Amino acid sequence: MTNSGSRTTENDPHPELPCFQELLDRTDWASLATPYGTGESLPAALTRLLDLDPAVREAAAKDSLGEVTHQNSIYEATVPVALYVAAILHHPATAAGEHPHSADLRPLRHPTRETLLDWLGNTAYDADDETVAIGERHFDEGFLDACPDMRAFRELRPLIYTAVQPFLTDDNAKVRDAALVAALPLIEHHALIRHRNELADHAHRLLSTSTDRRKRDRTLDALNAWGHDTGPLENVHDIAVRELRTRMEDHDSWWAGNGTGGCAEDPLF
Repeated sequence: MTNSGSRTTENDPHPELPCFQELLDRTDWASLATPYGTGESLPAALTRLLDLDPAVREAAAKDSLGEVTHQNSIYEATVPVALYVAAILHHPATAAGEHPHSADLRPLRHPTRETLLDWLGNTAYDADDETVAIGERHFDEGFLDACPDMRAFRELRPLIYTAVQPFLTDDNAKVRDAALVAALPLIEHHALIRHRNELADHAHRLLSTSTDRRKRDRTLDALNAWGHDTGPLENVHDIAVRELRTRMEDHDSWWAGNGTGGCAEDPLF
């Protein structure tokens, strides 16, 4: 079980993240389920995320975050791992060794903070409103009752957002973009909706500079969901992806209406 000491977030506009070391020490990791067993090995791997060697941190991210990530699901151990990741984002060690002074050395392809933010964002998408809506259709509106770990993560979104938000203006473009994409599903929480305008500004910046397909798709999807006209922000690749999606949706719709064994007319394509 976890006793983080953090304040509740439902009615508190300024929640506080727990101390990462207290979270690490007070969590009974061995009792928490992961997709591969229990979280007994997690404390050692999570601790290495603060190693001063970027290569050690990179390996630790695979060992710790990969341990609680499988098939877009939220597990018991996912929630304290997410809190720990959020709590260490600002720790100086998460950027140690990533800014070499020698002009002959190249910076890391994926800064540690980018990796951590990407994981937080992917986890938040696994627990977003669309996921819940799909689940509710199959569970007769009892989806979150059947998925308490997802419910727990969703309740912590304001707390996690407090850690992510400062990186929206980080000096490193990769970190900035990862922070934005992580923030988009987090602000679905009713206490965070007021941040949409701020994120929309950052979204315009990402779409004017980034070529990352996944980040562009998620940013465009969010702006569309908020009622923004994204046409002027799209490049030729965005348009091609959008048109392909439309054709696939039309195709799926056609098969849904004509998939009874016989075709009354030719398929759309």
